[in-house]
Amino acid sequence: MKKNLKNIAGVTLVELMVGVAVTALMMGAMFASYSVVNNSYRQVSDKAQISRSGRDIIGMMVKDIRMAGYRYYHGENSEGISYASDLTHISGLEDEFDMIDSHDPLLVFRDILGYEAADQPPNDLDPDTDTFDPRMKHNNSDLCCDRIHIVYEDFDKTDPTQKFKKFRVSYFALAMEDSANDKYYGVYKTKESWIQDTTPDSGDKGNWVSNCSECYTNELVRSHVVDMEFLLFDEHGHHLWDDFVGSYPLPINSTRDKIYEIRQVDMALTFRSNKDFYKSELAGTKRRYVKTLGNDRNKTNPGYKDKYLRESIVVSVHTRNIGG
Repeated sequence: MKKNLKNIAGVTLVELMVGVAVTALMMGAMFASYSVVNNSYRQVSDKAQISRSGRDIIGMMVKDIRMAGYRYYHGENSEGISYASDLTHISGLEDEFDMIDSHDPLLVFRDILGYEAADQPPNDLDPDTDTFDPRMKHNNSDLCCDRIHIVYEDFDKTDPTQKFKKFRVSYFALAMEDSANDKYYGVYKTKESWIQDTTPDSGDKGNWVSNCSECYTNELVRSHVVDMEFLLFDEHGHHLWDDFVGSYPLPINSTRDKIYEIRQVDMALTFRSNKDFYKSELAGTKRRYVKTLGNDRNKTNPGYKDKYLRESIVVSVHTRNIGG
């Protein structure tokens, strides 16, 4: 018995090809939408990560800057402990002391990379000067970075050798690189301390020590830094930069007395993404710029054409313990 094939339902080859084409178009549209959403999410996530890590560093620096100039007073007690330390102010101009030994509460050095602790041997940061020196800029036109020293006092009642302590915290930048085409900077932190020297010949001068259990040198805080900038102001809002001496107040220049007039520190930190953020580099004369505070930065700010994202965080800090 012959079957009647005319009544059997089915699709032709043309119909099948049309269905495959429509399905492919739909899948392509869905993939394109997914890619756009995924890229947008990645960019938002990367931007949030940069901002979050930047805020963490800013919070750490704000806390230290607010401590600048702080002196601990133990007050009257029945334990025979002095009410205050004898680690008084020492300027870098006195006797054999250099500026590196200054007890001044807050010093800023503009556009200088690196710092070597007084109790560290020279060149400890530079294992191979023939190939790479982290204290040298990658390019002379780079903005990075200012250095800041913060001095404050602390007290440890349980320490049998020295209850009053004075620390100096330093934030500075060093050059870093992953490859010849990926060069950037990192923010480092060093914490030093003075000991209370009570020998007859020393008076109340402090000496550096390397056996401070709370201290450390050249600790990396954050990599991929573009710029770290500090501006100093007095109580009237006057900028304390001196064009004649070309610096902020330092113990070695004629504006040294203004160190104790510092009432506000404006700081701006700019960070860079560690991966490409934009799809392509800018063409022609177009540039992406970063936020700066000082006029010197604005004049030399070259802008950027690459694919990296750069985010700036700007805050003002009141130095409540200086000049009180």
